[in-house]
Amino acid sequence: MNARLNALLGLWRSRGRTVDEPPVEIIGTDDYQWFPGERFLVHRVDVRVGGEHVQVLEMIGPHDPATDSYPMRAFDNQGVFSEMTATVDADGVWTFAGPDTKATLRIGENTMAAAWERLVDGEWRHWMDMGFTRA
Repeated sequence: MNARLNALLGLWRSRGRTVDEPPVEIIGTDDYQWFPGERFLVHRVDVRVGGEHVQVLEMIGPHDPATDSYPMRAFDNQGVFSEMTATVDADGVWTFAGPDTKATLRIGENTMAAAWERLVDGEWRHWMDMGFTRA
């Protein structure tokens, strides 16, 4: 089931913005590569969020057949550790869900689009939109 992760492979140019007023621009790269053995996908994020440089190292996998999902663990350059779970539906739409953030990701041949939400006062609210093109 790890073959489904192949859709993410490669270097992507990332661009997006938050829906805050005023919106905050996000620009950089996302790189997905198999860790030796192809049981974990390594995701490296290197972006500017407004004026802030953000770097993230994330490990996705291994596939959990009991839940048909992929655990995700991320570590960033500010010392934050987070966990999410990735699932993919029959139409190929991915959902990345954590306790207070979630994203819906649609992957094309050379593009991706992600809509992010975050939990605010017990309610899910639109947070940011990201677009990706293969580099």
